[in-house]
Amino acid sequence: MENYLTEIVDGTQPRAIAQAAALLLAGEVVALPSETVYGLAGNALHPEAVEKIFAVKMRPAFDPLIIHVAGVEFIEPLVRMTGPIRAQVDGLTRRFWPGPLTLLLPRAPAIVDSVTAGLETVAVRAPAHRVFRQVLQAARVPLAAPSANRFGRISPTAAAHVLAELHGRIPLILDGGPTRIGLESTIVRPTGERLEILRPGPVTAEALCDFGEVVSLAPAASGPVEAPGQLPSHYAPNRPVILIDRPDEITGPRRAALLAWGALPETGDFAFAASLSEHQDLAEGAARLFRLLREADDRPGVEVIYVQRVPERGIGAAIMNRLRRAAAKREPR
Repeated sequence: MENYLTEIVDGTQPRAIAQAAALLLAGEVVALPSETVYGLAGNALHPEAVEKIFAVKMRPAFDPLIIHVAGVEFIEPLVRMTGPIRAQVDGLTRRFWPGPLTLLLPRAPAIVDSVTAGLETVAVRAPAHRVFRQVLQAARVPLAAPSANRFGRISPTAAAHVLAELHGRIPLILDGGPTRIGLESTIVRPTGERLEILRPGPVTAEALCDFGEVVSLAPAASGPVEAPGQLPSHYAPNRPVILIDRPDEITGPRRAALLAWGALPETGDFAFAASLSEHQDLAEGAARLFRLLREADDRPGVEVIYVQRVPERGIGAAIMNRLRRAAAKREPR
């Protein structure tokens, strides 16, 4: 692994866009802001660049990547679609692209095997963030871009988070400010008749109902991973995470952090305490989740992080998906 002097630059400047595009075309990887989380981008058609993504993140080769494109017209060389699937995809992309919806489709031969982890499908999305889109337009290649963090860790929602995760491992971070949504995209597999949700996200099951029967699929207990973000333990801080229904469930020593749903409790001596949303707004809770998990994890004295469950409606289903993975049993680091 090369040791870089990692540079953070203002991603809104044309010079920064050109710098990122030049690095990507040279086979390097760079961190870019999206509306969901910051991504670690590399040329999806360049095998060495894809290998760098896996190496920088320390990501296992069996976990596939998402390819990002500027629009639906750019997926034609990457996928193969039958008539019924194409009709569904046309409707979904008209409604939700550019935006936080990833489509899992049959792959075309042009796709690098490592991008798909050897699967016969490829995940594609058109991001909405202006900086990411400008880089796509300047580089004129599809970009593979998982979240810009070490594998299994909390996804970054600010440029500073990327630096903390990948300092010295990449040459460039484009700073586009805090991410608007704060959770990774929804991953959907269109079948022509129904839509299978493999990872819940900002595009909710309720929003997808106009395009066919919607089925939420739990990851298989065994067998290959079908899409990114399906491993049981993921999105996790170093400190253990415990999910609770009410703050008064917490007992024992208070060398703990609390992420509450609604107003903070009037009593309780916590090393760190914050609310995901005092007004119990799910969109606000999603936008704040990863940042607050990271702050709690970094606070001196914190030994465990308690997080209050949120309602599993709308984007709340995606919040709870991430929290269950953050709280899952994992191997010591």
